[in-house]
Amino acid sequence: MTTAVADRTLTAADRCDRCGAQAYVRVVLESSGGELLFCAHHSRAVEATLRPLSSDWHDETDRLQEKAPVPVD
Repeated sequence: MTTAVADRTLTAADRCDRCGAQAYVRVVLESSGGELLFCAHHSRAVEATLRPLSSDWHDETDRLQEKAPVPVD
């Protein structure tokens, strides 16, 4: 896996591997290079177990606090 793929911004098309909600965290496993995607809820639930096994923990949960732009008429 290349760094460019691991650094790619998550979009609405990226879905949590546990529940199918929008993913905000990408985990790249050190042993296989495999990628797992999680919503904010499930990333917190698995973080203690998976973070020591990951080579990259890409967290975009701060985007949950962003306010949507207000359209101007």
